[in-house]
Amino acid sequence: MTAITRRAAIMMGGLACAAIPMRSLAQTRFRLGLTPVFLDNDAVIIDRLRHVLSAAMGREIELVQKRTYEEVTGLLLERSLDAAWLCGYPYLQHREALALVAVPVWRGRALYQSYLIAGQGVEADSLSDLRGATHAFSDPDSNSGYLVTASDLIAMGTRPEQWFSRAIFTYGHRNVVRAVADGLVQSGSVDGYVWEALAAVEPDLTRRTRVIGKSEWLGFPPVCARKDTENAEPVRALREALLGLSRSDAGRAALAALQLDGFQTAPKGLFDGIASRMRLLET
Repeated sequence: MTAITRRAAIMMGGLACAAIPMRSLAQTRFRLGLTPVFLDNDAVIIDRLRHVLSAAMGREIELVQKRTYEEVTGLLLERSLDAAWLCGYPYLQHREALALVAVPVWRGRALYQSYLIAGQGVEADSLSDLRGATHAFSDPDSNSGYLVTASDLIAMGTRPEQWFSRAIFTYGHRNVVRAVADGLVQSGSVDGYVWEALAAVEPDLTRRTRVIGKSEWLGFPPVCARKDTENAEPVRALREALLGLSRSDAGRAALAALQLDGFQTAPKGLFDGIASRMRLLET
């Protein structure tokens, strides 16, 4: 994190802490799950996010972080979480049980891309050049960190286990970038938002990788709740808090630390592209 971003986050935390009503302490905590994102080991940003949402919702928030998408999604489905920041892939896997709360806006749109990256010394300019390479995926339930590359290979008539000589799961997009940058693997599949965010705060890391492919624009990872609770007061409060982040100083500071513009309601068809790729994977 840059010094400016860190100072902004600290200021945001102070404003948010001061704004949390005392009555929130008497309410049941809201449990919000987080899947592995580029901020998963940045305690400062994570704690400030918790404070600003608590202030807006008027209740304490417990942020629950797990290693895999499967763990977080499972906790949400079994009612151990009230909501979770998931990925479009696990949301669609459980669309009958889950509802969309809000979706982030990045660079003016609720869209992002999957990046295919390679090490600086790797002679490859596309996925077709990576036959026999070692490869890092983020998570088997990640759209950008697995599904996109896997479905591209299926469209080519092959599969990851046949194409790559060895493939690993790092369980974190930042970890994919590190694995490629450090030469542990030759290539990787990563969230484009994460790679771009890291390029801003850790340029020495991303500089040791090259983007050799980008997917089409796909629906940004959404915040979800169970369908049977989407109209309950706590979930409605979370939706209002997320949609209103860009309207307060503390909220804008939180968004700046996340490198996001804000949150919006998900437009119809936002995840159709991911759904199409899922159908390829099922063939």
